[in-house]
Amino acid sequence: MIDQSAAESLADRARALDAAALGAELHDRIRRLYPICRSITGDGVRQTLRLLGAEIDVAVEEIPTGTQVFDWTIPKEWNIRDAYIKDSTGTRIVDFHASNLHVLNYSTPVHGVMSLSELRPHLHSIPKHPDWIPYKTSYYEERWGFCLPHRQLESLPDGDYEVCIDSTLADGHLTLGQCVLPGREADEVLISCHVCHPSLCNDNLSGLSVAVTLSRLLADVPRRFTYRFLFVPGTIGAVAWLAGNEDASARIKHGLVLACAGDRGGLTYKRSRRGHAAIDRAAAHVLEHSGAPFDIENFKPYGYDERQYCSPGFNLPVGVLSRTPYARFAEYHTSADNLDFVDSASLADTVIKCLSIVEVLEGEGVYVNLNARCEPQLGKRGLYASLGGHGGARELEMALLWVLNLSDGDHSLLDIAEQSGFPFRLVRTAADVLGRHGLLREVAGAAHERGK
Repeated sequence: MIDQSAAESLADRARALDAAALGAELHDRIRRLYPICRSITGDGVRQTLRLLGAEIDVAVEEIPTGTQVFDWTIPKEWNIRDAYIKDSTGTRIVDFHASNLHVLNYSTPVHGVMSLSELRPHLHSIPKHPDWIPYKTSYYEERWGFCLPHRQLESLPDGDYEVCIDSTLADGHLTLGQCVLPGREADEVLISCHVCHPSLCNDNLSGLSVAVTLSRLLADVPRRFTYRFLFVPGTIGAVAWLAGNEDASARIKHGLVLACAGDRGGLTYKRSRRGHAAIDRAAAHVLEHSGAPFDIENFKPYGYDERQYCSPGFNLPVGVLSRTPYARFAEYHTSADNLDFVDSASLADTVIKCLSIVEVLEGEGVYVNLNARCEPQLGKRGLYASLGGHGGARELEMALLWVLNLSDGDHSLLDIAEQSGFPFRLVRTAADVLGRHGLLREVAGAAHERGK
């Protein structure tokens, strides 16, 4: 476990950072990733992983088209070089290079001249938000199309248009990335995020950016657990990783999917399928003691890749940490999910909350009171004298008594924090103090068993 009494805690380290600088780092990473046209396969994913690999150690895996992964098959690889619609004067009125959202993601190639009536079924817009470009995909059914603002669509005159999508859909690979930070124990904490969306900042890039910063911060501290960061295309990427790593998946004791992590809404945690796993309790505890608005939601089999990790054949303890959840902000899957929509302060806050959750996971334990017949005399050990009698010292005194009373081999430190109403860090500090005075002994492995 992390020695809370020696070095700064993980959350303290995050707070010691300049919050503005931390947020600027997170936002700048999103800015650099924003122009890349990503999809579930292709060079956009590779380019993204190369950029991430310049900051953290990312191992890349390529899985060939046609590979069977449970009930799924790795699809053909999609790449695109150019796309446009030209009017009768030869002017590009829709241009892929102006926004990669203009093209239906995974569009098959097309080049020709057609009338507006022929083109119209291939055009997509959002009447409710007439100035935004929608993000549309067609991964598993071959078709082509363009996305454009509804106001522009409604203003198109009759006539002929030159249409071009210079893309390829051919045998290739699905690309996955992962960064593993070994700990003292082989048991793992999984952090998973999508790497497949194109120029969408909150839905996709915020999770990537938070994961990279979290990886960098965790790399600099002692770790009990091994941390596995997965950067995978949505659905098919998680399915493929699980299919090829069933043995490794059995070592996952806690997990978080990071998504929609940068908007100005309060944090939302979606529980794992288990509902009361250690990660569920740790996340809820951190949010409850954060002093900020939050929401806790029960698991449902729809959303991000928690659906795969929590499928009944795996039933891994993986929850989702978001700010405003997917599809609950108007900008979701539109061009309005841009660099102005994600907030530096919110990104930094998400990282700090992740570190606080990790702090609980790392510091959790089950203890036995070695002086269990009545209260030990704390005064003769210098504890009362060093604590004083008011303010924060009084809280620590009460935490000592709670830890002594409930450390019976059946209650964990998180149990004690929940029952006492104290933040986990205070309970952890009390346990460290009692341990140094020979009053407490950890029950080896008990916290792991309780976290199942």
